[in-house]
Amino acid sequence: MVRNVHERELPAPAERVWELVDSLGGPGDRLWPAGWSPMTLDRPLGPGASGGHGGLRYAVSRYEPGRLVEFTAAPGQGLDGTHAFVVESRGPGRCVLRHELQLRTGGAMRVLWPLAVRPLHDAVLEDLLDTAERALGTGPGRPARRSPLVRVLRRAAERPRATAVPVPDTALLRGALPRVDAADAYAVPAPAGAPTDPQAWADAVFRRVPGWVAALLALRKALVGIVGIERADRSAFDTLRRTDDEVLLGTDAGHLDFRASVLREPGRVVLSTVVRIRGGRGRLYWGVVRHLHPVVVRSMLAAAARRLSPRAPARSTTTGGRAHPG
Repeated sequence: MVRNVHERELPAPAERVWELVDSLGGPGDRLWPAGWSPMTLDRPLGPGASGGHGGLRYAVSRYEPGRLVEFTAAPGQGLDGTHAFVVESRGPGRCVLRHELQLRTGGAMRVLWPLAVRPLHDAVLEDLLDTAERALGTGPGRPARRSPLVRVLRRAAERPRATAVPVPDTALLRGALPRVDAADAYAVPAPAGAPTDPQAWADAVFRRVPGWVAALLALRKALVGIVGIERADRSAFDTLRRTDDEVLLGTDAGHLDFRASVLREPGRVVLSTVVRIRGGRGRLYWGVVRHLHPVVVRSMLAAAARRLSPRAPARSTTTGGRAHPG
């Protein structure tokens, strides 16, 4: 069991400090420190609010206004437990702001927690307490300093990485194809300040692919005609349907049909693909492509996150390729 506590006594009434805590995860967040992957929730802080920061996902499991908010980690992350912000009065005009984390680690997180995740966790919490003092106008007297290890880890962590996630059950994906023979989904943390329009993400993913992916697609285009598979045209990733937080793209072909969903969630973007295979040529084609598909999709999604980050440097981008699984 891991137990980790950060706290600071503040020269301010508990009610005023709770106002900072209560802004967490919202557009007017006054407590989460700048310069870190933002904490984003799908609704105002309260029971059932869910979201996360970076690649970590959690939901509010306990909420006592003025005193405590507790989050429970989502399953499948190698972290089983809770973290909570607590405000305790210490008399007139003084209180303690505390963050308590209690969890069990599993899988790769047993190694990652002590080597990388804990140092980053400790650093962001100390920055958060500094942020509280600045918001209150009381300090900090000695701002937290980041160790060389944390600086190195932050540079590595800031490079977006796409990870496999369960395929979301969304209104656009549900029934998008009459039959689904293959499906997968990958998510990437959304950089602070990146567009919230899913169409902007879809264009960044599919219309501006990395150079090596474009080369692979050109090779595919040259080879598929040999086995009688039609070549994809520029309409392969036209938007078919959309909502405020999701777009559905795709096309039908003689060997397979596919749909791609780009879903904007609090703090991350999820790219899902569902495929219906048609006939022997489709089975042969997908038998080869399915091994490359995860690598290509992860690369495209991570590249889109880097490109849409407000801190991304201007650079030329390949626009000729289309990442067509069919």
